[in-house]
Amino acid sequence: MSRSSGTSPASMRALVAAVPVLVAVLLLAALLAPGASAQELADDGNASWQLEQPNPPPPPVGVQGSNVPIGLGKIGDIEFWAPNRGLLITAGNPPTIPAGLWFYNGVGWHELANVCGATDGRIAWAGPEEFWTISDGRPGQAIVEGKIPPIVDNTLCHFSKGHIVGSYASPAFETSSYQPMNAAACFEPSDCWFAGEPLTFEPGAFQLNWNGSGLSAEPNPQGHAVEGMTHFGDRLFESVRIRPTFNPPRPDEEDQLTEPEAPGSPSDLHTIAPAGTKPLFESLESAEQVPVYTSEGQPSWALTALHLGADEGALWGAADPLLHQAFPPNSKAPTGEVTIVRDVNGHWSQVIGSQEPDNPFTKFIFEEHEDESPSEREAQEAHERENEEVSSIAAEPGSENAWLALTTPRASEQETSTTQPARVARISAGGAVSDSEELPSAQEAKEGVGPKGSASEIVCPGPHDCWMATTQGWLFHLADAAERQESAEHLDEDTDPAFTSLITERPHDQGLPQEIPNAPPAEESGLLGELHASTASVGVKSSPINPFATVTLPLLSDMHTRLVHGRTLELSFHLAVKARLRLIAERHKRVVASTPTRTLTAGSRKLLLLLNVHRWPTKLVLQSHALAPLPTTSTRTSNVETVTTSLAFPKTLVRPEPGPLF
Repeated sequence: MSRSSGTSPASMRALVAAVPVLVAVLLLAALLAPGASAQELADDGNASWQLEQPNPPPPPVGVQGSNVPIGLGKIGDIEFWAPNRGLLITAGNPPTIPAGLWFYNGVGWHELANVCGATDGRIAWAGPEEFWTISDGRPGQAIVEGKIPPIVDNTLCHFSKGHIVGSYASPAFETSSYQPMNAAACFEPSDCWFAGEPLTFEPGAFQLNWNGSGLSAEPNPQGHAVEGMTHFGDRLFESVRIRPTFNPPRPDEEDQLTEPEAPGSPSDLHTIAPAGTKPLFESLESAEQVPVYTSEGQPSWALTALHLGADEGALWGAADPLLHQAFPPNSKAPTGEVTIVRDVNGHWSQVIGSQEPDNPFTKFIFEEHEDESPSEREAQEAHERENEEVSSIAAEPGSENAWLALTTPRASEQETSTTQPARVARISAGGAVSDSEELPSAQEAKEGVGPKGSASEIVCPGPHDCWMATTQGWLFHLADAAERQESAEHLDEDTDPAFTSLITERPHDQGLPQEIPNAPPAEESGLLGELHASTASVGVKSSPINPFATVTLPLLSDMHTRLVHGRTLELSFHLAVKARLRLIAERHKRVVASTPTRTLTAGSRKLLLLLNVHRWPTKLVLQSHALAPLPTTSTRTSNVETVTTSLAFPKTLVRPEPGPLF
């Protein structure tokens, strides 16, 4: 999810500074080893990895603080706009470290926001002072049928110029509910994308698009969960998780696809085009554009989704094999191995894969034998957990290399342990692995620095300039020795006011239903049920109206329904402000009809929904998203009209006999 479009001033300075070094490296490669590739001999300068952990912020009232650095908690993502402008999002380390965001200014890290943190959040830069986060929701929605609404990674926060200008959520347990989101990226401030788990009510993967004024649902037609997203070239690239198929089918355990895919070449990478470009979604199939993703004859689900990393020159992807315990019942254990691919200007190459005689990371492949004893099987499982996996990959600007954050399946199962060391390595475009190192370094270990957890996230904002976060929230920095000294080569300190003050306020979540005062119950027809209005206005909890109270007018009022030609439902209503609306018809919790999402101006409006006589709905849901603040009025004025919401279902709304629609 690294930002890769455009070159920031700080990045340009770093690249210019690296030119003499790169030229010298190329000359040395030509003189000493004419047959070797330049990237395999690329110099790493005087860069080295060191622990650079910030001090904790002042503790909350009543909480004892810490005078020494501690882990920041689970860090879901680290993203840089420039080498001296970076962000990370954390789940926090209570009670000292709250969930939120931290900022890097070229000199050190400091707390930026103690809100909008996440269990496994993501960050998407939209501009130099504007970014989005995938964040956790806030407790408070009502329990529905004994179920507590989920809050993990299912809301969005929009930051701009030092403030949170928007917070977005959705009611739980609805067909329109936000699913957990795993990925985010932006083309520009008016074109951002957020994606995650498959939809629960129809084929497709959950995706939201920000068009500069509002969010709209734009599901990817294929139902593979989106695990990663990055901007590279003129597209956003999405990596997807492919689940196995069963015979007979198991819909709850399989990906529900809108379009069939060839079993041997599923779409493990998708692309999204900028606004106004067609087609919007495209799938890159292994057999055509992406190199062999799995070994011959093995299913694609034997590997995880690709971890993505990109700079201006190349897009990298790395996938890990699944442990054999994750295979479906009665399936043969695939021989998947760590696979790394690379794209330069649309030309893909497989850097490491199953065809390699000696895969540097997958050293043991589980094999099932009918006559094996329990002890032999346990020994195989132990060896399988010692293989290395790629938890994150980052392209290193100014080179043809990438840095890898490495872990093992055993370490992944013990993320709560601080006894695991972190491991990093560098890989060239030709597949050579170098600079493999355990962190803390040997020198730091001599100085008493103990293990800080396994490697989790890695990002490289500049040449010989990378950051790695561990599972315990500790930060290691790869930097040139000169940059660690107070010298002219040190990065300029970023003093932009947008990143200096602590952000403590998160606005109300747009998208949660607003309690509308004085709303009488809907007229019941006994056939269709109540129309549920899901508004995206800022939530306002209504209270008893005082004689001279100021009240917020509801977004929707004067709602009525009727049938036109027996099968077209007409919903008429009054809008208080400009809004985006969509009418959905459900039958036993499945969507059977819906209108397109439409943007309507304030005033008396209507929506038409064509119903299917063979899939007659049992419930209607009206989704609405206010695009302006709701007006208020005072009851002190004698001519104030009371605005109420009424729902009138027509008595004629019955299931018609099959026949022509019009």
